[in-house]
Amino acid sequence: MAVQNDFSRGSISGNILRLAVPLMLAQLVNVLYNVVDRVFIGHIGSTMLPLTGVGLCMPVIAVISAFSGLFGMGGAPLCSIERGQGELEEATKVQNTSFVLLVGTGLILTVAGEVFLHPILRLFGASADTLPYAAGYLRIYLLGTVFVMISLGMNYFINSQGFAGTGMLTVSLGAVINLVLDPLLIFGLDMGVQGAALATVLAQAASAVWVLRFLTGPKAILRLQPRTFRWNSGRIAKITGLGLSNFIALGTNGLVQIACNTTLQTFGGDLYVGVMTVLMSIREVVQMPVSGLTNGAQPVIGYNYGAQTYDRVRQAIRFTVLSGIGYTTLIWAVLFFFPTGFILLFNDSPSLMEAAKPALHLYFFGYFMMSLQFAGQSVFVALGRSKQAVFFSLLRKVVIVVPLTLILPHVAGLGVTGVFLAEPVSNFVGGLACFCTMYRTVYRRLGKEGRT
Repeated sequence: MAVQNDFSRGSISGNILRLAVPLMLAQLVNVLYNVVDRVFIGHIGSTMLPLTGVGLCMPVIAVISAFSGLFGMGGAPLCSIERGQGELEEATKVQNTSFVLLVGTGLILTVAGEVFLHPILRLFGASADTLPYAAGYLRIYLLGTVFVMISLGMNYFINSQGFAGTGMLTVSLGAVINLVLDPLLIFGLDMGVQGAALATVLAQAASAVWVLRFLTGPKAILRLQPRTFRWNSGRIAKITGLGLSNFIALGTNGLVQIACNTTLQTFGGDLYVGVMTVLMSIREVVQMPVSGLTNGAQPVIGYNYGAQTYDRVRQAIRFTVLSGIGYTTLIWAVLFFFPTGFILLFNDSPSLMEAAKPALHLYFFGYFMMSLQFAGQSVFVALGRSKQAVFFSLLRKVVIVVPLTLILPHVAGLGVTGVFLAEPVSNFVGGLACFCTMYRTVYRRLGKEGRT
């Protein structure tokens, strides 16, 4: 099994695709946990309020995902590097440490979320009409936080060991359960948004059990042994340092959503908060394949970097960049020419359709530039360069998107148009900055080292 998962052998594209294709499907299916909820919720009754209310919970969901990425995506690349260097004992300790951090943080988030539920939702832009729906959904969803942390965070370790097919089954299992339970609980038992939340919690619990069973079983290269955990501040610092860029990337998604929702509530009311919920839901779906590609490439890049096969690292970078650009260009064209079908998935309100079409065209303009951000940042993470990864996560979201979201609506009477314009501007500026830096500081230097 160790030979099978030796990424220094075989074709680079084959190794990446062997991990990335199942991972793409897995991440795409994982998005369905929340997106399927919104699809069903959007068709509750004849009002948009349930969909808008659940959309207000997205920043909290983003924060939970961010913490799972902090310890999961922080520890998994370290495991790949240690495996490439033959240090299996240290790789196992990294995995055990990440697990303890995931569970502990999940418990803290659950308590904090339940205590401050209503103040949080009001801060996120909830109105008197949408607050009951938002609170009803989030109160139940928070009870499954530990399940989310385990199923998302520890699944990265399954993938980093080369078992991408098993990783895909982790989220596929949960998604199928969620898909079956959603209509049963929402409509069959008339539980509404609470039923959607309960379906998600039960689905994530099933995925968490699957992950734990595999990582403690005989097939895993690195077995999970939390009882052997020893507090090591240096190891924890490495995990959190490397995962910080993904934490910021996912966590600042929540910050962007808060900025968008509060600004849109001011300039457009609940209708445009609902529009943003639809656009971000569409983005979650179409973004997963390129995210899966870059995450699938990370173990291959990290392993070959640890093995000092620098030509193969460069090959992996080229393949990842070109594939990402190709996909995002294609999906941009599909969204531009066929927006109606995507919007109708969530709600068939004429007012929503009228407002969402131009917003979608603007929001996804030049979407192919996002692939440069993904590629550059994933290379920094795979090679353990946490400072660069963190910087470019902050640059795109905190330095560019959030300020523009707050400022542009006040410029030349742009209003809600300014909110949707902030995203493409950040894609062009942030994407180019991240990719060009990666090219100059990593790709070119690895070429020189490979010739020495």
